[in-house]
Amino acid sequence: MNKIKLVAFDLDGTIADTLPLCIKAFRMAVQPYISQTLSDDDIIKTFGLNEEGMIRKVIKNEYWKQALQDFYPIYMKLHRFMCPQPFQGIRELIIQLRQNNLTVALVTGKGAKSCEITLQQLGMNSDFDRIITGNAERNTKHEALNALLNVYHLSPAEIVYVGDTVSDIIQCRMVNVVCLSAAWCVTNSIQEKLEKCNPGKVFNSIEKISEYLLNISNEY
Repeated sequence: MNKIKLVAFDLDGTIADTLPLCIKAFRMAVQPYISQTLSDDDIIKTFGLNEEGMIRKVIKNEYWKQALQDFYPIYMKLHRFMCPQPFQGIRELIIQLRQNNLTVALVTGKGAKSCEITLQQLGMNSDFDRIITGNAERNTKHEALNALLNVYHLSPAEIVYVGDTVSDIIQCRMVNVVCLSAAWCVTNSIQEKLEKCNPGKVFNSIEKISEYLLNISNEY
């Protein structure tokens, strides 16, 4: 096994418990412009795209632009009390990885503006060596990971990605990158799906994944 030189993290549900916040802010922003009531599942189905893409999936007319403008102040205001801090231990892990001379990146489906709002709220603006945000048309995480391989002249065996969804596992496999599944804020049913899709690489606590990452980064 090659030495791990770069660890890339997902944001929502991996760095912080932002998913309830994303769902509520999205609903508040788009509901005035549509006739149907959106369920949580309706909103979750749009995940993988950035906020523009998510909104355009639901609002098919020109009002999507106004809903997008409405989204950001709603998201910022809710963030302060719904998700003021990252998961306990995640910042310490990132700091330790960087102290061990690993490159730490953020690869998220979020748009650049909502990502900036979140990192500002969490006090993590300077915690990542590189940040790659999402696309309005499709899930581009595999393209982002491939870009990291090229920028840092690494082989797929020298990178791991930490994410909390089955789609993260699929995106990683498209570029032969190992996905470590973050299961510290998922339901039991989702954890079972992660374990079925990614056996032996599912972590139900930040302590466990910290031990794993720090061990493999110190082995060489």
